Amino acid sequence: MVNIIETFNINKKFKDLKALSNINIKIKEGEIFSLLGPNGAGKTTLISILTSILKPSSGSARVNGFDIIKNPLDVRKSIGIVFQEPSPDDLLTARENLYVHSMLYNMESSYAKKRIEFILKTVGLFDRKDSIVRTFSGGMKRRLEIARGLLHTPKVLFLDEPTLGLDPASRRTIWDYVRKVKREENTTIILTTHYMEEADNLSDTVAIINKGKIIEMNTPENLKNKIGNEIIKVKGEIDLDSIKKFKFIDSVYKDNDSYIITSKEITKNLNEILRFISPESLEIKKTSLEDVFLKITGKKIEELDE
Repeated sequence: MVNIIETFNINKKFKDLKALSNINIKIKEGEIFSLLGPNGAGKTTLISILTSILKPSSGSARVNGFDIIKNPLDVRKSIGIVFQEPSPDDLLTARENLYVHSMLYNMESSYAKKRIEFILKTVGLFDRKDSIVRTFSGGMKRRLEIARGLLHTPKVLFLDEPTLGLDPASRRTIWDYVRKVKREENTTIILTTHYMEEADNLSDTVAIINKGKIIEMNTPENLKNKIGNEIIKVKGEIDLDSIKKFKFIDSVYKDNDSYIITSKEITKNLNEILRFISPESLEIKKTSLEDVFLKITGKKIEELDE
């Protein structure tokens, strides 16, 4: 598969603050790539550089074959962007919002009208095409913004925290449409998120970013398998030395007043493990990206929000 985005040692400083440090990533054409990290980790800064809104302090990147510094206009023609802050005009209809956007890209009128109908159907808003946007729910507005970002058939769509502030049902609806866009439009999608479940459910590749650095990057499954695909969370007395001697144990670490034991074979070897535990409470579960993040950083994502 072709790499549609490549970065080369991107660094970004704002006075004394180093926002990004030596970012090197490769994103394949047609994949959903998630930047997962807390607020202030550098996600939006990296997106801003890849979309040519910001210039890096050093390093460079190529998007759809174009250099972000030498060919910023070609980069912008290749991409669509959905920002964190809602930006549709509330006094226009859904169709009118998209038509205004089509004029910004000099789309031929008859083609634009056909494309607007098609993309509104793609995001499930065709029946509300002539409704004033101020009557839309938060989730519907986000879907309209995704439609607007896709209108000019970009090769890459950037979604900056696409479900921020939405209720769980609306969030899952957005996920469904993101998958549909990838499938039907063959669009590469780059999204930033601090929702673990979102990154896990949507992504082909997840890059965990913290304090301006990419600290892990892989498929969700491979990231989880790195620390073992099963977890015991136990509160109580535990014989750490004996537990750590088992070859099937991947790691043991502390999370507040509990111990986390990870392994690929916990269920199979549970009786052996229990010989060295006197639990007040015990929970067995499948590994999640939250467990991966906690193991890598030593903290939960919300504890690192700035």
